[in-house]
Amino acid sequence: MDLVRVGVIGVGNIGTLHSRILATNQVPGAKLAAVCDLNPERLKFAIENFGEDLLVFENIEQLINANCVDAVIIATPHYAHPVLAIKAFQAGLHVLVEKPAGVYTKHVREMNEVAVKSGKVFSMMYNQRTNPLYQKLRDLIQSGELGEIKRTNWIITNWYRSQSYYDSGGWRATWAEEGGGVLLNQAPHQLDLWQWICGMPKRVRAFCYFGKYHDIEVEDDVTAFVEYENGATGIFITSTGEAPGTNRFEISGDRGKIVVEDDQLSFWRLRVPERQFNAEYRGGFGSPEVWKCHVPVTGRNPEHQGIIANWVSAIREGTELLAPGVEGIHGLELSNAMHLSAWTDSWVDLPVDEDIFYQELQKRIAISK
Repeated sequence: MDLVRVGVIGVGNIGTLHSRILATNQVPGAKLAAVCDLNPERLKFAIENFGEDLLVFENIEQLINANCVDAVIIATPHYAHPVLAIKAFQAGLHVLVEKPAGVYTKHVREMNEVAVKSGKVFSMMYNQRTNPLYQKLRDLIQSGELGEIKRTNWIITNWYRSQSYYDSGGWRATWAEEGGGVLLNQAPHQLDLWQWICGMPKRVRAFCYFGKYHDIEVEDDVTAFVEYENGATGIFITSTGEAPGTNRFEISGDRGKIVVEDDQLSFWRLRVPERQFNAEYRGGFGSPEVWKCHVPVTGRNPEHQGIIANWVSAIREGTELLAPGVEGIHGLELSNAMHLSAWTDSWVDLPVDEDIFYQELQKRIAISK
């Protein structure tokens, strides 16, 4: 395929960004061919900003029937992600879905199954997987440089949002329309990176505070504790109510610890692995010799443009995907488990019980504003 004709479904804040990237030829081998939105004003905006020859549609059925695109980017409110993706796959289109993959894993699993059967290229907009910082961190973990993981800690509280942000859209911060708060809107990138780098835990105990800092019905403050199969533990803390916030990711292993903060990657490397030192040392008080190393990270983060370009290259040339769409379920499973743990005041084993989660979610949708 020489040129991939792309349609963007949803021309809100993020859909506009994707449309502009394509319309300004930032992705080789792709063009913005059409947009789709329920709001006529957004369609008018798209024509005014991206060209009078742009095709516009009010729904995905019109877009599909026009046979004017080869692929679609889905940038709508969360519940619609699997619904629209399934329709696109069934119509023979390639799909790129904005985060999160959906609201509940049961629906996302159905989307994944349809995607696999379609044979089309399916990617997730996990634009932090393109960040050289996290790619280097993953390489250090995967290569065994840090040794076996003992503990993971991610404090990601620099997602501050004002009340006016939540008031800007009727769908925001409601169970019925958005399906969750900071775990589903702001933190999916970190939840994805967390499991992409460290693997999935075996169980979760979470404390979610709903409307703690804002007049909303969903969570805006979360502290979660996880356990891994090898006995390692982890903490994940996130909030939209702290200013100034923090973004610090720390991983402790048998050979030291790695910290990512302020766009820097630091490695406190033990000369002798801790378990070996513990078994051999006979001096009472003492600890392994440690060297603090600044790990060089080269290259820029192309973010959204990088994921779109990778997806288009996969369509045209079979390039390996940086963020395969079927992997979107993993980060969502973590947020589902955290919600369910808070709702039931109990530990939640992974994989999460999808039926119980769905039932609990429906209770909250029933009384949603």
